[in-house]
Amino acid sequence: MSRFRLRPTPAQEAALAGHCGHARYVWNLAVEQHAHWKPGRKGAPGFAEQCRQLTEARAEFGWLRGGSIIVQQQALKDFAQAMANFFGGTHRRPAFRKRGRGEGFRIVAVKPGDVRRLSRHVGEVRVPKVGWVRFRWSRAVGDGVRSYRITRDAAGRWHVAFAAIPDPIPAPGTGEVVGVDRGVTVSAALSTGELLNAPALRDAERKRLLRLQRRLARARRGSNRRAKVKAAIARLKARESDRRKDWVEKTSTGLARRFDVMAVEDLKVRNMIRSARGTLAAPGRNVRQKAGLNRGILAAGWGRLVTRLEHKAPGRVRKINPRYTSRTCNACGHVAGESREGQALFLCVACGHRDNADVNAARNLRDTAAGHAVAARGGGAPARPVNREPQSELLIA
Repeated sequence: MSRFRLRPTPAQEAALAGHCGHARYVWNLAVEQHAHWKPGRKGAPGFAEQCRQLTEARAEFGWLRGGSIIVQQQALKDFAQAMANFFGGTHRRPAFRKRGRGEGFRIVAVKPGDVRRLSRHVGEVRVPKVGWVRFRWSRAVGDGVRSYRITRDAAGRWHVAFAAIPDPIPAPGTGEVVGVDRGVTVSAALSTGELLNAPALRDAERKRLLRLQRRLARARRGSNRRAKVKAAIARLKARESDRRKDWVEKTSTGLARRFDVMAVEDLKVRNMIRSARGTLAAPGRNVRQKAGLNRGILAAGWGRLVTRLEHKAPGRVRKINPRYTSRTCNACGHVAGESREGQALFLCVACGHRDNADVNAARNLRDTAAGHAVAARGGGAPARPVNREPQSELLIA
């Protein structure tokens, strides 16, 4: 999807907010219907039955009839897809939506003339019940747009994302393989020796964020002052998120253009960032430390970097088992936890090889991916012998 910044007028912004409210209302009704179901009761209504109920509700309530039927039906369609994903085991169960969080709606059956370019940096899109809304034309929209989604983030900014599949980035054809080791201190270490870090808030911005958070803790719930402080915090966090997304896009594009194959660790990021709080009966341990680690993983953009690499270079991303990659010496193949002397230093206890710990792990990923590539072509190159000693100590890569 290609996302662009919308520039609605105040009247259009109010109409867009109305569409978001209708989509949220319909979604929450669908969630409530499915939450009411229990074994032994009649099954919850499906998409077709919910559309029929929506028609009856629009006939009875004027405020709902004043909205767009496309927006409301697509909210039901999105819910049906969310339930299918839940039963498929790939996503969590759909939950109630809260005002101000995840605001947005989807429009389908977009005609070719519904998106047009006005000037070099200005375009506009036709929104039902709203009219033509301008957006910043920062790059090509793409051909064959059939649907788009309009969203509003916590900072109050509107965006439009067009469902168009961009062309993949062609491989350079050099046969080069690069290993990418993701970490918290160093966001991405390459086997070439490059250390890449996702940008974060500057020192002055972090201090301001801390002051705002303290002010928020003292503000009375429901007050105008609290709303203003929350909006200021959201703008700062949106700035940090924009920088991280920009870094991910540029980094993934650069890797796809420079290398034929990108080797990354096969990490289950969603499982790694689960909370350690536990329950009242069985409280977790080291909760504060685990929360800090989770924030570091999210700030480094682990999941998004690999996802965008797979989008831009389909079939050229190799996911490698991360076991022993941070303990194995890339020079001699000796495996020992004692070689990892610190977060940044790898000093092999067998051969004395010295390197940056993250770069050493990235080179192990590169060599493993290159070995898989040789085996796939039918090559007979023997694998480098590895002395794997049992380790009782767990070190985080």
